[in-house]
Amino acid sequence: MTGIFTESAIHQKSPQEITALLYEACITNLEGAIEDIDNKDYVFANKKLQRTNDILYRLGAGLNYDAGIIADQLDLLYNYMADKLVQANLKKDTSLIKEVLQSLEEITSAWNKAMKTKAPNPGVGIRQKAMAYEKSVLMENN
Repeated sequence: MTGIFTESAIHQKSPQEITALLYEACITNLEGAIEDIDNKDYVFANKKLQRTNDILYRLGAGLNYDAGIIADQLDLLYNYMADKLVQANLKKDTSLIKEVLQSLEEITSAWNKAMKTKAPNPGVGIRQKAMAYEKSVLMENN
């Protein structure tokens, strides 16, 4: 993460900007954990991996499920990455960390691109259509 943010500076950020900062913090921690494991500084690596898992947990808790299926997919992905990091921490396996790091870099890139375009949220419409379809199916079956 570049720079230190004061509490008031963070409160001025949008939820989307805070999410981008959390992704960046995850990437920074993972890069540091890889370096720490390579240098056999396992205590520092452990702290960075735990910090990343904490951020992934917070990202999952902050998902807006009204946004559509992407929220469900991100939840699954966050849980998958958290499990991989626990395994990596136990085995001190940098290949598992690199796998998670690559996924986070792709998500971060897509997130930053989406923030720049600020396109309307089509997920809400799709989810509403799916819910309407499910209601009609339930009514037909009753």
